[in-house]
Amino acid sequence: MKGIILAGGAGSRLYPLSLVASKQLQPVYDKPMVYYPLTTLIESGVREFCLISTPQDLPRFRQLFGDGSAWGLSIEYREQPRPDGIAQAFLIAESFIGRDPVALILGDNIFSGADVFPGVFADFKSGATIFGYRVNDPERYGVVEFDASGKAISIEEKPRQPRSSHAVPGLYLYDNEVVAIARALKPSARGELEITDVNVEYLRRGALRVCRLSRGFAWLDAGTSSSLHDASAYVQTVERRTGVKIGCPEEAAFRRGFLSLAAFEELIGRLPKCEYRDYLTAVAGEARRPA
Repeated sequence: MKGIILAGGAGSRLYPLSLVASKQLQPVYDKPMVYYPLTTLIESGVREFCLISTPQDLPRFRQLFGDGSAWGLSIEYREQPRPDGIAQAFLIAESFIGRDPVALILGDNIFSGADVFPGVFADFKSGATIFGYRVNDPERYGVVEFDASGKAISIEEKPRQPRSSHAVPGLYLYDNEVVAIARALKPSARGELEITDVNVEYLRRGALRVCRLSRGFAWLDAGTSSSLHDASAYVQTVERRTGVKIGCPEEAAFRRGFLSLAAFEELIGRLPKCEYRDYLTAVAGEARRPA
């Protein structure tokens, strides 16, 4: 499965921070925001990526990641000249997707606290898989409604009167039909190609699976100043408490087998002296100790 990271948009909700750097390059505690969605996909077994952003921000992402080979990955880049909707990503990245299934993750979404994603990715065969997460303010998101048996029966984008408390987070798995579905979409009233319309089409075909995330799971949308602060505080608390970093792509690539121990240690050796390097050095040291 290939992976798309959508890191475009104007970042207007983060003004004036977005005057300094792209929203997805803002710090969430000790790492750039984009590290977190990238790590989520690496942990799920994705190795080939397409990062989509604005023409002015793409050079910064290229500087940050390069071609991904240092981490055992392949990363391509595509421009999104205007933010015309999440589903536009499939049209922009059509040549990258080719004939493969694809996972799309939003660059300002942070996931933590459960190991459900690798299994869901491994089990994916066809159709679409999205997730449901209970929130207090579902009217801000796409909302999925379930029947008495737990089967999804409707999805609605930012409803005034939500039919459930389950929002759809910014991580979506699709088979290759998604490109044709996105191409057939008509812009919504706000002039965008809506990801909810893609999901509704899969639901209409009887090909949509909704995986409900457990209470022990954390989903953070770091798209506003207050939620950015909350996300940083959450990551800091968990990392200090457990001694394990959230959103660390180098560690994820090593543990997934994309990097050998020797390549991992070589990568660490190129980092400046800092707490981040100390953490990765400890990970490598633990791997070298006999079981």
